[in-house]
Amino acid sequence: MKHVGILAHSAEGAALCFRAFCQEGFRELGPHQHPDVTLDCIAMGHSMAAWDHGRHDEIAHTLAVSVGRLARAGADFFVCPDNTAHLALERAGTRLELPGLHIAEIVAERAALDGHTRVGVLGTRYLMESRLYPRAFEAHGITAVTPGAADRQIVNTIIFEELVNGVFTDESLQRYVQIIERFEAQGCAAVALVCTEIPLLVTPDLSPIPTLDSTRLLARAAFDVAIGHRPMPTWHGTVNPSEAARHQR
Repeated sequence: MKHVGILAHSAEGAALCFRAFCQEGFRELGPHQHPDVTLDCIAMGHSMAAWDHGRHDEIAHTLAVSVGRLARAGADFFVCPDNTAHLALERAGTRLELPGLHIAEIVAERAALDGHTRVGVLGTRYLMESRLYPRAFEAHGITAVTPGAADRQIVNTIIFEELVNGVFTDESLQRYVQIIERFEAQGCAAVALVCTEIPLLVTPDLSPIPTLDSTRLLARAAFDVAIGHRPMPTWHGTVNPSEAARHQR
């Protein structure tokens, strides 16, 4: 079995991914069994100013340090259970020491398998205003729908003031549900929960439409790679320069 490295950026999402990965092992390999897994986390606080000012190269450097440490720990490949971090990981010219699974590709693959053609996207403001998910979905013939500006701000504020700190309230849940209902009214058949903490708040039974849980989908894909049911990834944290430039606009 392959050794998995988890590149953490926000603590709650990384912890959920770690737990979900191990639980896949418990279900399929037997009690207390799972492939080797190492988690590395440099505090997100070191990168917040860079996020606010769009300095993605700085964030990419920090994330690359974590990937290097995972490589030295013996990991064969990595996953990053932080969707927004992929904006930095995709910076042209940043080749990471390990290959990794791209979380947006995993979510888009699942959406396509489920037959969805129009999917709402909920994540950080940085992510919702980027091309990351529209690009991944378009490759599968899927239209990505993001909230309006006011709703994007609501989603973003709840993420950074509550969810990443382990705070989950009924009031915030209802605000998210209202936004998801607006997706449904726009013809979305599912909603992609692409901030890895959102599934801790919006569970499938509480969502008006089916959810695509990026955290658990990534954990399952990582498990499949580790046990040989999925090919080793080849992505090393870059897109081609022209696509990267378009993606960052």
